[in-house]
Amino acid sequence: MWQVVGHNKAVSLLQRSLERGTLAHAYLFVGLPHAGKMTLALTLAQALNCGAAEPPCGECDSCRKIASAKHADVQIIGLGSPNSGWDKNRAEIGIDRIREMQSSASLPPFEGRYKAFIIDGAEHLSLEAANCLLKTLEEPVGKVVFVLLAASDTLLPATVVSRCQRLELSPLSAKEVEAALSRRGIEPQKAKLLTRLCRGCLGWAILSSSDDTPLQQRAERLEELQEILGADYEVRFVHALRMSSQFSQNREAVYDILNTWLDWWRDLLLIKTGCKDAIINIDFEATLAEQARDLSLAEIREVIERLQATGEQLKQNVSPQLALGALMLNIPKRREQRPKSLAAA
Repeated sequence: MWQVVGHNKAVSLLQRSLERGTLAHAYLFVGLPHAGKMTLALTLAQALNCGAAEPPCGECDSCRKIASAKHADVQIIGLGSPNSGWDKNRAEIGIDRIREMQSSASLPPFEGRYKAFIIDGAEHLSLEAANCLLKTLEEPVGKVVFVLLAASDTLLPATVVSRCQRLELSPLSAKEVEAALSRRGIEPQKAKLLTRLCRGCLGWAILSSSDDTPLQQRAERLEELQEILGADYEVRFVHALRMSSQFSQNREAVYDILNTWLDWWRDLLLIKTGCKDAIINIDFEATLAEQARDLSLAEIREVIERLQATGEQLKQNVSPQLALGALMLNIPKRREQRPKSLAAA
């Protein structure tokens, strides 16, 4: 049985291909981080190697080994995958990893029926690695299946994409996510909050249900935003300098901060327009309502536009210090921090 929540079209296609013997030699699963790409890829690998009448059973020795990343014929290749050696500073998947994969793919399966190579974060393949992979995809061998996982296929060479059967994994509905969390015994209020925060990516919600780190990081980012709202420009520029320095070390962390802030300001917009039932930060509803009363609709929209523009500027290699400094200038101060003439407006 396929232990995959949602993604029914993708599961049905893969099941039919297995039943009819029309399996593709290469697949490309596209979807947001934690959308279920790795779960689907591992389940496919289980189905390929499971000996049960209705694979994958999830219980046999082969299925269990694949689930625990201990199967000799199933390899995960990525920036920090168990097979590639962890390196938090690794920026791309290099050609050496693809050459190793090619060498392994040329050998027959060791303990299963199929070899499966899962390339996690395929958009991080270097150009050399992608071209090397292309040669493998153009000359498929017998009992080998390649599965590429990517948040977006726009950074992959079109030639690589064209050699794969592409399956897009859309975000799950809130109903599907909340039901899945409830089945795991997660307390209703926490399940509701995680459902709002995960944007349809069940993997993130499951991770955050057992590890409080993502929620703690979110709380810290929102606390920083509240400090900025009440700070003068000198303090705000200190925040901008710190974030620009952080950007040079970890770009994704800064993008996450901006996205967390963007969610906050969108919630303010929803409350201001009478749509509070749709807000994401339901555990801060009272604070949001208080802030929304002190802001105009135009101010809220301007900050949303500025946050979006800052994210785009950073992706276009605009100076982080300039982009983030301009953002700090455009975030309005709390009502009590404004000049009296402005506060009365």
